[in-house]
Amino acid sequence: MIDRRGPVLRGPVVTYGVIGACCLVFLISPVSGLNQAHGTGDALLAAQTSYFRRWGVIPAELLTGTPDALPSPLTALFVHGSWLHLLGNMLFLYVFGAMAEERLGHLGFGLFYVGCGYLALTGYAAAHAQSDQTLVGGSGAISGVLGAFLYLFPKARVTSLYPFLFFLPLRFPAWIVLIFWFVLQWLAARGAGSGPGVAYLAHLVGFGLGFVYAWVRFGRGARVKARTAGPEGEGQP
Repeated sequence: MIDRRGPVLRGPVVTYGVIGACCLVFLISPVSGLNQAHGTGDALLAAQTSYFRRWGVIPAELLTGTPDALPSPLTALFVHGSWLHLLGNMLFLYVFGAMAEERLGHLGFGLFYVGCGYLALTGYAAAHAQSDQTLVGGSGAISGVLGAFLYLFPKARVTSLYPFLFFLPLRFPAWIVLIFWFVLQWLAARGAGSGPGVAYLAHLVGFGLGFVYAWVRFGRGARVKARTAGPEGEGQP
């Protein structure tokens, strides 16, 4: 008898796939500075501005229903504004994405990631409806992963590096790290000006969506009591 079933996907293939896609997009983009086709000096700056406006979210255009702007919250998830922005986001996704994907399943995790990211960026755009500045990055989607992780693995322990403690690796339960992160985002969002800047609101929306989704889908009986996650950087998504 011929087994017609396809190969079984093992490991966090979606998490690694997203990381790989984000890194590849960044490397060939004008932001990395590695692609000589984009030129140098003023030409490079112009290429970067055009790149962000082509693939990022422009709140004023998104909320007016401009057809070309509707997919922008999806494309923006794979666009990052600097090396630090990229590495910070990918580190958080690497640490927390694998266990979340294992729990949600490959397809479920992929849809969850994209859905959280789209809604988080749209929520930020709604709060800055008149802005024509671009918003890029997977922060909202990754924040959703953090929210789901907090609900599903509240007692997992992660190693964190804190600059204000001389980068000493300290190990804490995930719920302490993530609640601390959430409070920082909330305080920063309250102190932010009226114009857009760091998308703290997108972080909060994504985190809340991820937590509520895990709560609704799995209920209290589905929490995993003890797991271990790898190293985590202190930078925010």
